[in-house]
Amino acid sequence: MEYSTSRLAFIFLAIVCKAHITKSQNLSCNSNDLTSLYGFRKCAGLPVDGWGVTPDNECCSWAGVTCDNTTATQRRVIGLDLHGRGLAGEICESLADLDQLSTLNLSHNYLHGFLPDKLFQMQNLEVLDLSGNEFVGSFPLHIHLPRIRILDVSDNNLVGSLTSTICDRSHSIESLNFAENRFHGEVPGNFGNCTSLQRLFLSGNSLSGSLPERLFQLEHLRELQFQDNGFSGLLHERIDNLSNIVKIDLSNNLFSGVLPDVFGGLRKLEHFAAKSNKFSGQLPPSLMSSPSLSTLDLNNNTLDGRISVNCSSMARLTSLNLRSNLFQGALPENLSTCHRLNVLSLAQNHLSGAIPSSFQNLKALTLLSLSRTKISDLSSALHILKRCRNLSVLVLSESFRDEEMLGHADLLFPNLKAFAVANSQLKGSIPVWLRGCENLRLLDLSWNQLSGSIPGWIGNFSFLFYLGLANNSFTGDIPKSLSELPSCINNSRSFPPAGSPSNVPLLSGKGDGKFLTYNQFWNLPSTLDLSYNKLNGPIWPSFGNLKGLQAFYLDNNELSGNIPNSLSGMQSLEKVNLSHNGLTGEIPASFQKLTFLSAFDASYNKLSGAVPLGGQFSTFPDSSFEGNIGLCGSRPSLRSCQSQAKPPSDELPNDEASTDGTPYSQMAFGIGAAVGFIWTVSLCFLSGWVLDKGQRRR
Repeated sequence: MEYSTSRLAFIFLAIVCKAHITKSQNLSCNSNDLTSLYGFRKCAGLPVDGWGVTPDNECCSWAGVTCDNTTATQRRVIGLDLHGRGLAGEICESLADLDQLSTLNLSHNYLHGFLPDKLFQMQNLEVLDLSGNEFVGSFPLHIHLPRIRILDVSDNNLVGSLTSTICDRSHSIESLNFAENRFHGEVPGNFGNCTSLQRLFLSGNSLSGSLPERLFQLEHLRELQFQDNGFSGLLHERIDNLSNIVKIDLSNNLFSGVLPDVFGGLRKLEHFAAKSNKFSGQLPPSLMSSPSLSTLDLNNNTLDGRISVNCSSMARLTSLNLRSNLFQGALPENLSTCHRLNVLSLAQNHLSGAIPSSFQNLKALTLLSLSRTKISDLSSALHILKRCRNLSVLVLSESFRDEEMLGHADLLFPNLKAFAVANSQLKGSIPVWLRGCENLRLLDLSWNQLSGSIPGWIGNFSFLFYLGLANNSFTGDIPKSLSELPSCINNSRSFPPAGSPSNVPLLSGKGDGKFLTYNQFWNLPSTLDLSYNKLNGPIWPSFGNLKGLQAFYLDNNELSGNIPNSLSGMQSLEKVNLSHNGLTGEIPASFQKLTFLSAFDASYNKLSGAVPLGGQFSTFPDSSFEGNIGLCGSRPSLRSCQSQAKPPSDELPNDEASTDGTPYSQMAFGIGAAVGFIWTVSLCFLSGWVLDKGQRRR
């Protein structure tokens, strides 16, 4: 009996709940809200997927629309989320008639035009995200968003100065994002009135001046991103008031002076970046002993003195970038006690001496850059660093000057993906121990004095997409195995996940003396650069298999033979340089199919025939073909191909009319002359021309 009563009660409650839910679902959308949504759809210019598939009075079921759960006769729209829907057109002011709206997300579309003033007067709006569109004009001056918590207008084309009233009536705002626009002028001091502000993003604008002191009164601030502007002046000592700050990025500005020694108060600071400014002086001790700091990036300033790091305090340090400063002295041995250190870049400083043996204890190290220093003893360095078993990127270019490339086979770097020791005038040959680096993606040994042949095993690297061996003294044939590099055949380069330690600037040089710096070596084009050596032999037709190769440099060698027609199979080629060799034959007409080709140079060879006209060839300068006497074409610098045709015999020069110099022609000429002579003599006898007068009378 009790069971039946309980069961009946449960069924009754279920029926009541279902009826309540059904009633709620059947409630119609507020008529004013419906009108606003239709007005928005009209101004957006394109149909909104999922809108209009249900009756008009059921707009609460439209895609991206959220309504409240009111029990009144009509439900109100409280949320509109249409991010990434491909919307175009403009925003009409009618959208502001959604007076109960608390969330509006129209980010990452193609909306344009001006921002409606009424949109910034919505009393119940808490989240407004218009980022990633194409809005223009200035930001509204008069803002009254009393409940706003998140405001994001980043990545648009907004101009003018930042409004100074945004914080006067919006005390609840927690995140303010004006990044990636074209705002100018100074940061308003009124931003200090946003007492609840936790995140402030102003990066990627044209803002200038010094930072207002009131900004450092925001005790709840956790993230401050001001990079890529024109801010100047000193970094205020009041920065130590930001006791909850976690991340500060002041990179790519004009800040100057010394870094204040006040970082001891920033006990939650994990990331501090101030690269590419004009900071000078020595590193502040409070910064270099911060127990909370994880990443520190001060590269490209004018900081000097010795590098002093208190690793016993900086237990969380994972990334240290002090590249391109004026630091001097030896590498600090106590760096080895930063056991979590993952990325270390000390390149382009006046550091000297050898790598300390204690560096072998950096077990977590994956990236090390010591290029452009005065560090010496390459042999010792490699023996120490081989114990860093996780090392994947090693950049030593323009260091270890005039030393010998260590060729011992007992070195093993199992996880090495990028190895660069270029422009160091190293002697010796390509080291055998590199053969064991099976994960190698990039190898740059250019601008040294290495000699001998290029070993064929280099073609066995499954992931190699960049090989730089230019400006050495390598001899012999080009290994055919280089035409079988898997990563260059199928363009299967595997990019690292976001945050991987591959963002060390890498210097890439070409034979013309120009150097390019890539912030991430993964951004380098797929390249095979063997220029400026003493290589001979042919260009293998099998190079046409490298469909993913983007740059192919074989210039300034001693190569011979024809340019293989099969090279047109290198579909991704953008740059080709075959100049200053001994190549013969014609430029293959099939090269006109290389639609990505932007630079081509075949000058100073022994090429002949017509220069192709189609494809990209009309864009190449005359200098790409000079120094080839046999080439012809419609270019002003070349002879006409018609004028190079063989003229009639009576117009031939004496040296050409006499003989063409072949054995067969000389034999034919001799036989013809002999037959003609016999025939003439016989005719003379028969006619009596050779008998005397007396005989002729008889």
